[in-house]
Amino acid sequence: MSGSFDRGITVTEIAPMDQPIDIAPETTAAFVGRALRGPLNTPVLVHHFGEFRRRFGNSWSRSSLGPAVQQFFEHGGRNLYVVRVANNARGALICLSASGSALVLRAMEPGTTERIRAAVDYDGISDDDDRLFNLTLQRVDPANGYVVDQEMFRNLSFVEGDETFVGDMLLSSGMVQVEHPYPTHRPNLTCNSDSRYDLAWIGHVQDGSDGVELSDYDLVGSRRDGTGIFALEQTEHFDLLYLPPCGKNVETGPAAVLAAELYCRQRRAMLVVDPSATWRSPEDVLNGVRELGYASPNMLSYYPRIKLRGDKSDSERVAGAALAGLLCKLDRSHGPWQTLEHEGLGFKRNVIPAHDVDDENINALLRAGINVIGTGAAGRAHINGSMTMARGSESYRVFSNLSVRRLCLRIVNMIDQSTRWAVFEKPDMQLTERIRGQILTYFSHLTDLGAFVNECFVVECDAGLCKREDRLDHGVTILLLFHPLGSVEPVSLTIHQTVAGCRVASTAFAPVAEDCA
Repeated sequence: MSGSFDRGITVTEIAPMDQPIDIAPETTAAFVGRALRGPLNTPVLVHHFGEFRRRFGNSWSRSSLGPAVQQFFEHGGRNLYVVRVANNARGALICLSASGSALVLRAMEPGTTERIRAAVDYDGISDDDDRLFNLTLQRVDPANGYVVDQEMFRNLSFVEGDETFVGDMLLSSGMVQVEHPYPTHRPNLTCNSDSRYDLAWIGHVQDGSDGVELSDYDLVGSRRDGTGIFALEQTEHFDLLYLPPCGKNVETGPAAVLAAELYCRQRRAMLVVDPSATWRSPEDVLNGVRELGYASPNMLSYYPRIKLRGDKSDSERVAGAALAGLLCKLDRSHGPWQTLEHEGLGFKRNVIPAHDVDDENINALLRAGINVIGTGAAGRAHINGSMTMARGSESYRVFSNLSVRRLCLRIVNMIDQSTRWAVFEKPDMQLTERIRGQILTYFSHLTDLGAFVNECFVVECDAGLCKREDRLDHGVTILLLFHPLGSVEPVSLTIHQTVAGCRVASTAFAPVAEDCA
């Protein structure tokens, strides 16, 4: 989907029927945090750090989002949704005089660096008409003064109830909204001289504010209002979610982490979690994870934090964004069924682990679901292990392996996206064979790429077999059995595809591997 969205409208695209399932889609990450400017609670897709800076401003000492985005792209990421959130931030105010009253405009995007200016003219409007006016809005880059966006509204009326009432027409604006009270007269011309064509621009009478430091509740937001992480409801799909620390000395709290994990579980994505700054040893990590209760196959974490060579401050930094970038690079180069320990998948050369961890403690941390950043033979930092935080649960045992979990998520997501058309078709044996053929071809390609241990896999579908009276509401059920690379046993999953959405469950009574395709 594009980086901008029509307000109030969410469009879900359905893949054409019988189309081959993409075996190598680009992995997409999503970051939620604080920025100098940009739309609030709106996912914006960026493909490099320069694009982020143009839309959200430069890196900011009061936010870790900018450095996280830079770290992500430096380590191999390509697709990133950025969601800007704020706490009590306010947009700048513009007042256009209107014969004793004023048209008051509030900038939609809050922040001290947001620069909006406005101009009023009567071009093309009869001299006898004292109700209509034209309004031009411009967004200016504060760094160089260049105009980066412009909106023009013609034949607006200041009279509430008119068809072109300014309060209604500016609802479509991406720059400003009209504040109460409404003007009682038409806004005056903004001119530099007596000439009506020598327009002048009116800037802020009150600058915006950046608000205060974020809390966990700002990151989580509201599902009803579509704020915080729930702004990602506007996206079709994302694979990785990361919440950069809320401030320089403020960590992402457990409330936000647990809410984000639940959301990732619903969206079939992985959550990257940073270690606490208070964890100074492997013992601290083991005790901390146990106390926090983090235990999910949709979470991955690491230890220790990192430092930069030559950094005089010797400060420790989080590496969650770099880890997300490395996962994107891994998927593109080798596939999500490969491990993070893959050769050539190291951090940048100026990155070093903040603490050394010996072999015994590395094994202990891996058993607890914590991947370890160490130093390789060439002195380059790399990841030891490829684990999720699925600990302490027998049902999640197979998904403690990160590559197995991510491959299963990839398979389910791609089949979901590619078979949605089936719920609108007549349920018969022909539909069953079309779905099976589509998935069998996909599985054959994955086998050729080495994603499975062997060529034994099963694909079953009930599209033409279901005799239930509610079969239209029941939708289509797809049963899968396959043996992922790195798994000690086959995995069996059931996908329930309905008009209302897709549900996935582990299959208790799986078919036997001998009945393979």
